[in-house]
Amino acid sequence: MKNRTLIKALTGIETADGDGVKLTRLIGSSKLDMLDPFLLLDCFESDQVEDYIGGFPEHPHRGFETVTYLLNGRMRHKDNAGHEGVIEPGGVQWMTAGRGILHSEMPEQKNGLLQGFQLWVNLPSSAKMSLPRYQEYVPESIGLEQLDNGTVIKVIAGQTDKGTLGPVTNDYVFPTYMDISLPENGCFSQALTKGHNAFIYVLEGNITIDELIKNKGQNNQRTLKAKTIGILSDGEQVQVTTTNQTSRFLLLAGKPLNEPVARGGPFVMNSQEEIRQAYADYQRGHF
Repeated sequence: MKNRTLIKALTGIETADGDGVKLTRLIGSSKLDMLDPFLLLDCFESDQVEDYIGGFPEHPHRGFETVTYLLNGRMRHKDNAGHEGVIEPGGVQWMTAGRGILHSEMPEQKNGLLQGFQLWVNLPSSAKMSLPRYQEYVPESIGLEQLDNGTVIKVIAGQTDKGTLGPVTNDYVFPTYMDISLPENGCFSQALTKGHNAFIYVLEGNITIDELIKNKGQNNQRTLKAKTIGILSDGEQVQVTTTNQTSRFLLLAGKPLNEPVARGGPFVMNSQEEIRQAYADYQRGHF
């Protein structure tokens, strides 16, 4: 199997969104506009209440999916269709905005650490006007694989090489979304569908991405540091190792849609005309 290699390493851009929530934008910035089908990836992490207490008051979406994965803290979400719930640490909400929804995400805490990620996943043109829906999973529903060497894999979407499945289903981009913790001197490998775009984000420690060079008896290694996102080349698997420290990273991959992308704030469609229509529908109260 051909190993994927690290072709680019980037740090995010510090910014704010919602009602002043401080975050780091890893995808969806001038450094990395998108990685089809991934439109945006934000990391929020602070134990200072003023950095997050404003939350994300009611706002619209159309044409894509939002994925909230919480590591620490609690977030309450609510929408204009009467849906409401709380995301707990380790829980996931995968929301398909489809043709349009109004929702809010507000901290369910007034102190302590709030940490997590929001990912935007594009929808194909055939599904952009589909009915909104949710896939919500408590921490106990997330796929969990623990290996003898101390490796722990949390599977939100996709399947590990040993068969552990994530609960999220998506028949558009067939995503992989895993949270992997590696011990010192650990090794992790995972098959990824050839042709899918893939990246790694390192939460803690440093990791090394290995490339075996056939017929030369050599093994190239490239290190990816904490708080860095690494874009992977195409290939059939990725192999990650650690040395003298424990590490934790996210591994994501998905099938590119290869469609035109038109952005308009909270709307992602295929043309500017569709963006204008989305704004008109929102202003007329059609969401």
